[in-house]
Amino acid sequence: MKNKKSFNIKFTKSAYKKIKKLSLQNKNKNLNFRIYIQGGGCSGFKYGFFFDKNLSNYDIFIKNKNIIIIIDKISIQYIIGSTIDYIENLEGSKFIVNNPNAKNNCSCGLSFDI
Repeated sequence: MKNKKSFNIKFTKSAYKKIKKLSLQNKNKNLNFRIYIQGGGCSGFKYGFFFDKNLSNYDIFIKNKNIIIIIDKISIQYIIGSTIDYIENLEGSKFIVNNPNAKNNCSCGLSFDI
């Protein structure tokens, strides 16, 4: 595992607890929590989150509070300085990215524009 810079990406207690809980629930302990950006959504780009067993030489590993997050080199440029949060409310539950690089965010919090 190389490149453990933080890129000033922070995780709230709620996000950390949820990632940790999901990690413990996975029967396959070789899965890693991945954050990625892809085109789409109502604002142009959207965030994605999933557990991934595949790693690439182009992945960046961020260690924060004893969890390791994987982000590819293309996606990292869009979320430097962000705070990852996890919320549960009447609308449902989801990870939210508070992204200082985003010029516009959609109301659902899952897509953004730069």
